[in-house]
Amino acid sequence: MSVPPLSILLPVRNEAEYLPQALASIERQTFHDWELVAVDDGSTDATPRQLAAAARRDRRIRIVDPPERGLVQALNAGLSACRAPLVARMDGDDISHPRRLEFQLACLRAHPEIGLVASAFRHFPRTGLKVGMRAYEVWQNSLTTHEAVMCDLFVESPFVHPSVMFRKDLVTAVGGYREMGWAEDYDLWLRLAAAGVRFARLPQPLFFWRERPERATRTMVEYTAGAFRACKVHHLRRGFLDGTREVMLAGAGKEGRAWRLALEGEGIGVSRWVDVDPRKVGRQLHGAPVIPADGVSPAMGKLLVTVGTRGAREELRRWAMARGFREGEDFICVT
Repeated sequence: MSVPPLSILLPVRNEAEYLPQALASIERQTFHDWELVAVDDGSTDATPRQLAAAARRDRRIRIVDPPERGLVQALNAGLSACRAPLVARMDGDDISHPRRLEFQLACLRAHPEIGLVASAFRHFPRTGLKVGMRAYEVWQNSLTTHEAVMCDLFVESPFVHPSVMFRKDLVTAVGGYREMGWAEDYDLWLRLAAAGVRFARLPQPLFFWRERPERATRTMVEYTAGAFRACKVHHLRRGFLDGTREVMLAGAGKEGRAWRLALEGEGIGVSRWVDVDPRKVGRQLHGAPVIPADGVSPAMGKLLVTVGTRGAREELRRWAMARGFREGEDFICVT
């Protein structure tokens, strides 16, 4: 059997309700020369029967039954089984646009410097979609260049995992997927970025992300705000904050205080808090002074912007740069 140019990695567990739609969206792709590596992570519903029927119907579909259970183990088992140099991710409850594979493959072929390409996405169904998820969709879809992704890399996960296509050798070179107690995909993006991999996003909405209460991002402890914060601090400690013993935090509210605890866990203290609230300025918070925004400078140390108020990030960027801070060198936005 010849090796196709593209493998599709699909881990599933108890997705019988939506899996036929997901598979149909792959079978409708305008690009046809692919293999689908479906990893059954211990399903107890009709998922195994649906996969078996699909494999009988389409020889491009292969089923992998990993020896160990769990999402990370399933992803790594599937990744090892992928024969192609390019891998597209897919989940069993989502939908891919018919031209998704065609467009993403064309991007990677035309741009060998790009290691991972995503696309714009849309949540569905839209009914009942909360404000926060709408804002996340708008924010992520706005990151249309590598530079934009890198600026907001520590704000949130910049890619919907099952929407990406990547070069397999780059992912295996950084160790594949890891079980670290936080989101395995965000951990991978941060390691790829640290390795110098360049990212891209196609502007067309080529992926449709099903919004439902059972989604892993809503049910797994690895996707909680605390887990994401721990992931960020872990990677900052090995990059932007390497060798740093103290930082300044812009924002002395609830999020900033949570960041203090997370940083403390990695041996990094807070030297100063920067805040605009006159009731806080001049006070001591956990042994560090709260200073006004006009009293800070790069000479005082590195700065993490922890203000999570919606819409405040760009204003804080302008303020930091006006004070002489250089993004990525002197300060980073982490919320």
